Amino acid sequence: MPASVITAPGPPLHDGVREGCDRLVQLLLLNLQKLVHGRGGPGLAEGPARPVPFLEALRPHVRELCVETLRLERKRFLWQHQLLGLLAVYSAPHGAADALFFLLALARTPEELALAPQLHAVLCAVLPDPLPAAVA
Repeated sequence: MPASVITAPGPPLHDGVREGCDRLVQLLLLNLQKLVHGRGGPGLAEGPARPVPFLEALRPHVRELCVETLRLERKRFLWQHQLLGLLAVYSAPHGAADALFFLLALARTPEELALAPQLHAVLCAVLPDPLPAAVA
């Protein structure tokens, strides 16, 4: 098994460790989802939207996140695609258009290209259609 963010070179990890890491990443993504979709917005009684520092720091790296997502590495690309969707919603409208643009522009195979309509469906559920801005 090649080394990755999840596994280091050397003997394979015990399945319990792998499952624990998977659960931890899922909980972190769930927490980010709550922060993104539960934050206030302009015009709401709570006042201005609260920043999410992790996503603020990730905003300039949309292209790199798309490149990594398009590598389609096992479970990792699923987490990255979910993170990309949360980042796109958080930094809409420009972040949503950028994420779609990079997925479309950088895809080289039908499998990679299939990630763009999946992201588009997620974004359209909560945002005005970002596709026109992505292809402009």
